[in-house]
Amino acid sequence: MCTYHTERVEVAGSGKGPDGWFPLRLACVYFDHPQHTPVEHTLNIDFLNPGQGASARVAVELSEASALALADAIHAALDAATALENQS
Repeated sequence: MCTYHTERVEVAGSGKGPDGWFPLRLACVYFDHPQHTPVEHTLNIDFLNPGQGASARVAVELSEASALALADAIHAALDAATALENQS
């Protein structure tokens, strides 16, 4: 079920590649056949800094269940941090 649809979002953060840490500027998210993960399709996330060339990339392939669990965990962590911040 390849959609060839890619979501691109500007990000601010850091990633660690073969040459060490580098600033992240872009994330590309798409559902496609994986390169390495042994399932039919994965949610793929490429974290990039296009200005630093091809080595400034961190790639992730997640099963559908893992991607949904990760999204839930991200929301839960941010909600908890916001709740703590609002108590101060």
